Amino acid sequence: MLTVHNFSYGLLTPALAYLMSCLGSFLGLRCATRARAHRGKARARWLLLAGVSIGTTGIWVMHFIAMLGFTIPGQTIAYNVPVTILSMLVAVAITCVGLLIVGFGGTGYRPLLLAGLITGLGVASMHYMGMAAMRMPGRVTYNAPLFAVSVVIAVVAATAALWAALRLKGLMSTLGAALIMGVAVSGMHYTGMAAMRMYAASGPSGMVMGSAGGATAESFVLPLVLGISIVAFILTATIALSPTEDEIRGETELMNRIDSLRSEVAAAPPALAPAIAREAGTQPGRAVVGRWRPAPRVRE
Repeated sequence: MLTVHNFSYGLLTPALAYLMSCLGSFLGLRCATRARAHRGKARARWLLLAGVSIGTTGIWVMHFIAMLGFTIPGQTIAYNVPVTILSMLVAVAITCVGLLIVGFGGTGYRPLLLAGLITGLGVASMHYMGMAAMRMPGRVTYNAPLFAVSVVIAVVAATAALWAALRLKGLMSTLGAALIMGVAVSGMHYTGMAAMRMYAASGPSGMVMGSAGGATAESFVLPLVLGISIVAFILTATIALSPTEDEIRGETELMNRIDSLRSEVAAAPPALAPAIAREAGTQPGRAVVGRWRPAPRVRE
């Protein structure tokens, strides 16, 4: 069995991988909170953005930053480009499916558990597809118990993330959930790496990792990871400056009241329309552009 190193650069790669996993999770959760304030297509767009954030930065980028620290003495590791890209698309697609299920399936536990199972299996699939993308002379097998544990961690982490997307609102609670999710995703990755057994080409039967048709991590994976990371930081700043869930709900309520008032004015006889408009602007509890005051409670 070949000797492998998961921490060739010390704590640098696991720390950076954890940071990016937290960033992607935080960005996705903040998008999910805004999705709850919308309906229909607008909600779907926010959920899809959340899925892209978690799938790319929270899961895929974390995996390949960690893989930059993976080395085998005397061997050059390359990556199959189509399989590597496919692993990212799988992570994004499965995460989006899970978020759409919980986003439109109500607040019950059945949609949450179904979405968590689907998303967790997708996260595990992404990890092992990323491992299969490696190209080098050798064979790889997996320790069955550790393999199963890594899949269970992925399912539990995905379920917890979807639960947080449904219920958390505050900035600090979302940050705390993102930190926990980063631990879970990183834990799943390194458990899967611990399950791997690498052998020379003449070793026992297992997955053959061919030496042809690959690109090195420095020429392909690293630039792609850096590009996605920069986009993630820009999106984080954009989301931070966008309206919160409460602000979106307040604006929607105000616009609904303004539309209701316009309907009243349009339906009223022409002679009464100015009087209705003046009354709406002077009586409390009526909507006016730029201002709305709640009606005082009537004492019984």
